[in-house]
Amino acid sequence: MTSRVIYEGALRTTCTHLQSGSAIETDAPVDNQGKGERFSPTDLLATSLAACMLTVMGIKARDLQLDLSGLSFSVQKNMLTDPRRVGSIVLEADIPVALQRIEDRTKQVLKKTGESCPVIKSLHPDITVTINWAQWA
Repeated sequence: MTSRVIYEGALRTTCTHLQSGSAIETDAPVDNQGKGERFSPTDLLATSLAACMLTVMGIKARDLQLDLSGLSFSVQKNMLTDPRRVGSIVLEADIPVALQRIEDRTKQVLKKTGESCPVIKSLHPDITVTINWAQWA
């Protein structure tokens, strides 16, 4: 087992990672009867994409003896209706100045690594994913 998810009432859950015991609470978003005081489940879906990309890029960077500390993504999740679902995810890379100066070949390797992470490969093909790498253009 990976996790245990308990419904706490009031459209909230507590999600516990069984191996570590760390927990995340979720809340329904304001536009779906919730308070929007925590990540919603669909927020976690979109956020998981960025976390996965950064993780596999970090693995590749370590192999290349490169430190990616400070590299981040801003995540925008866009919902559709009928049926209600995630329609698109937009990621904006924020790349520290030192990493903007690495050689182009390394940038391409890292981008390709991130763009083939397990989460992106698991998303439904109807979800449009846009990744803005402007600082690595």
